[in-house]
Amino acid sequence: MNAEDLIRRALEAGRYAHAPYSDYQVGAAVLGSDGRVWIGCNIENASFGLTICAERVAVFKMVADGILSIDTVAVVTKDGGTPCGACLQVLNEFAPDPSSVKIIVADHTLKHRVFTLNQLLPYGFKSGSLD
Repeated sequence: MNAEDLIRRALEAGRYAHAPYSDYQVGAAVLGSDGRVWIGCNIENASFGLTICAERVAVFKMVADGILSIDTVAVVTKDGGTPCGACLQVLNEFAPDPSSVKIIVADHTLKHRVFTLNQLLPYGFKSGSLD
């Protein structure tokens, strides 16, 4: 799947965002290592700590379908914002090689930038740190 198709899937997912408090809709599309795509949107809650980001929704759906490895992530916001630290850490958990996982961030006009996960989270915590 090319970057523009993944961005369009993320843009569509963002239309379902539940963001009555921030008015900051986010859509995400995660390309799994098996070639399938999972989408997610941010879902806010009046108890703000219970809010969940679009990226984590998409990754958790992927994991629930039995895939544990991501290839590329597209995130669409009104201003092309990058994923938060919590989302980057979750992406890192399912990144076989953080230097090869692409993170595409786009705005609503589809103008986008491409990073590697390693660029956005250079010192991510990995399970090997638990040994």
